[in-house]
Amino acid sequence: MKNRSLVSISDFTKEEQMRVLEVAQEFEKNPVQNIMEGFVVASLFFEPSTRTRLSFESAANRLGGRVIGFSEAGSTSVKKGESLRDTILTIASYADLIVMRNPVEGSARFASEISNVPIINAGDGANQHPTQTLLDLYSIEKTQGTLDNLHVAFVGDLKYGRTVHSLVIALCNFNTTFHLVSPTELKLPSSVKMFIKEKNLEYHQYTNMEDILPVADVLYMTRIQRERFSDPLEYERIKNSYNLHNDMLQETKDNLKVMHPLPRVNEIDVNVDANPKAYYFEQALNGVFVRQALMATILGLR
Repeated sequence: MKNRSLVSISDFTKEEQMRVLEVAQEFEKNPVQNIMEGFVVASLFFEPSTRTRLSFESAANRLGGRVIGFSEAGSTSVKKGESLRDTILTIASYADLIVMRNPVEGSARFASEISNVPIINAGDGANQHPTQTLLDLYSIEKTQGTLDNLHVAFVGDLKYGRTVHSLVIALCNFNTTFHLVSPTELKLPSSVKMFIKEKNLEYHQYTNMEDILPVADVLYMTRIQRERFSDPLEYERIKNSYNLHNDMLQETKDNLKVMHPLPRVNEIDVNVDANPKAYYFEQALNGVFVRQALMATILGLR
């Protein structure tokens, strides 16, 4: 895995993904080390991010690395018309590793093909978000004690939700049963459902969230993403399709955990936060350990 880019979760085998999770366990026990001293990480975020950007920067800082970069494209030479190619080729000469988020699907793959340092995809449009997937796998295994034979329910924006696309693909390695809850306009893309079928796994589609609450081991909520809609009226019509309240969790499995890649808008009521089944803030913290493991592995430090 040394010097390898991570653009799609499929770039790493199941065994390689599990190796990252094992290293993340080590960093959770001892997150402050100095193994990245002398290494520079470029953090290139062409669209807004809070958790992903800051957790990567926290991960690098805790390991003694230096972080350079930007948090929005308006403050860079992109605003002057510089191409993505020129941006990547230039910054690759300044850093040992590039973490990039870009709203254009395929941009991370393009960057990995021209860069002479590894690229970690922190989200490319509605395509993939593989580091979120790794922290989600870590969170599921940590809370359920296994990744095998689970009923995982995805709720909300399954069409544009890059976190959903990547996680579904990864969970196909673990005999998962998928429960897909969304408005008809936001169903999981056919290409991802075909991936499930090719693995001979089951998926079930619903429009009513309450139908799946009694059977789920993991309830993965997502927001309806305003920024993915070209028609604001369509967004207004379906933005409040799902809202999880605390009393809805009463008849669920004891082992159920509610997860969310964040940010949330109104799809999980704040009264859920104190419920022991709520796990989304711990899930976000797990991102630091997983991203430490990923950077250390790619840089050949673990």
